[in-house]
Amino acid sequence: MLEEFKKFALRGNVVDLAVGVIIGAAFGAIVTSAVQDVFMPIIGAITGGLDFSNYYIALSSSVQKGAAYADAKKQGAVIGYGQFITVALNFMIVAFVLFLVIRAMNRLVSKEEAKPEAAAEVPADVKLLAEIRDILASKPAA
Repeated sequence: MLEEFKKFALRGNVVDLAVGVIIGAAFGAIVTSAVQDVFMPIIGAITGGLDFSNYYIALSSSVQKGAAYADAKKQGAVIGYGQFITVALNFMIVAFVLFLVIRAMNRLVSKEEAKPEAAAEVPADVKLLAEIRDILASKPAA
């Protein structure tokens, strides 16, 4: 059973999947930072200083008005729609970047398919048979 598991775990597809998951996690962290540290402050500046990360609806009367979202969550039940907006923006950026990557890959694949394949080398026996055929064809019929 251990040998069978080893074969499974070291197959190309499993290793490729593992690499993809690791790179995806790192890419997700980069996109999250880009959204929270670059895009959301710009959107906040454009909209007059709004900070989406602290937008929430208090569902409990024990939540103090004006508290930061993290503090409000500790005080009681809240709906953090500002966090949802941030995560939705994260998703849209990731989806757009993946669209661009897949589009570029598809273009590369179509360019490779469009390239004519190199003429295959004719084997020596086929060349010899073609020469014999040509010699026989050039002799007058008797």
